Amino acid sequence: MASGGTPDEPVARGVADQIVDATRRTHLANERTFLAWLRTGLTAFAVAIGVGQIVPAYTGEGDVAYGIVGVGFALLGIAVVAFGLARVLAVGEALQQGRYRPAGTLTLAAICAAAIILGAAVLVLLVIHG
Repeated sequence: MASGGTPDEPVARGVADQIVDATRRTHLANERTFLAWLRTGLTAFAVAIGVGQIVPAYTGEGDVAYGIVGVGFALLGIAVVAFGLARVLAVGEALQQGRYRPAGTLTLAAICAAAIILGAAVLVLLVIHG
């Protein structure tokens, strides 16, 4: 038996099948990564509703700070979904050309900074109103 093939297949066919399979898996991984970005954005929207609307209604505190932090989480969700879409398209194009496309460090840093700031804001609200 040749490496990568069955006893009836030549070696080249087995290698070609492995390359096609690896390419398919890479495209599917790109799609799964996009879905992770989408889930993260949707989670940020849920947090926005929770912080901006549900918590103030439940606690009876109409503090504007909750609304501001809620809006911040909604904007973060929009940014994450937009970045995920841009990323899946860029990676897909790079894969078609046989290249690698690294993620933009500045964009990732901005998304992380926004998440850290909003998390800290929630912490502050919990300490002040908790």
